[in-house]
Amino acid sequence: MKIAISGKGGVGKTTIMALLAKELRQQGREVLVIDADPSPHMVQTLGFADGDQVKPIAEMTKLLAERAGKTTGSPFYNLNPEVNDLLHDFMIEQDGMKLMVLGAVQTAEGGCACPENHVLRKMLKKMLLTANEVVLLDMEAGVEHLGRGTVAGVDQLIIVVIPSRSSVRTALKIKEMADDVRIPRVFFVGNQIEDEEDRTFLVDALGEPPVAFFPNSSTIRKAERSATPVTAITDTLENAPAELLKAVLEES
Repeated sequence: MKIAISGKGGVGKTTIMALLAKELRQQGREVLVIDADPSPHMVQTLGFADGDQVKPIAEMTKLLAERAGKTTGSPFYNLNPEVNDLLHDFMIEQDGMKLMVLGAVQTAEGGCACPENHVLRKMLKKMLLTANEVVLLDMEAGVEHLGRGTVAGVDQLIIVVIPSRSSVRTALKIKEMADDVRIPRVFFVGNQIEDEEDRTFLVDALGEPPVAFFPNSSTIRKAERSATPVTAITDTLENAPAELLKAVLEES
């Protein structure tokens, strides 16, 4: 199962993805988290001690270009580059959870970034998973990843939205684009919820109820300020992580 998460910047998608990863691990699932945000924070959010040792694939621009490069005498890119080894060479593991950081793809000499983006998409598509394995993709904020097709092949897309009109507008646009690329299941998750008025606002503005409502939590804020992994907090967060896990597994 491959699950991506998205939303407007600052809505808390990385935190929610980390909490979902924790719930999945507690259930005995094998979890690989891929931080595909150009400004990655998942290392700190999950508390990986060796996070400084993970090498973003985006730094390997020359290798990526070679993997998707044009064959001699041909104007076409290699449509099936070998990328399986990258799934192991760029992972770190801690407490049974694996982490991979894609980083921001840039071509140092300028020009088309098609080779790099092609290999990244291919890598995600070529992951063959058992029933017990879950890949969680923490995507960049906004809609760019949908426009580039980076989330092609995912089974579910979680859209995090807070009770504000700008967040709702972005969330609805993400859902529209996700439906266009035929992601099998797309759903909303509310975050930074203070009261019933916030819940009602989101239900009315989105046109459907989010599958879970995460409270505006001082516990999470304090954990972030003290560099404590959110996976280490004991606050039940009004049972929101469990509700999200239930929704994800019901559709798997």
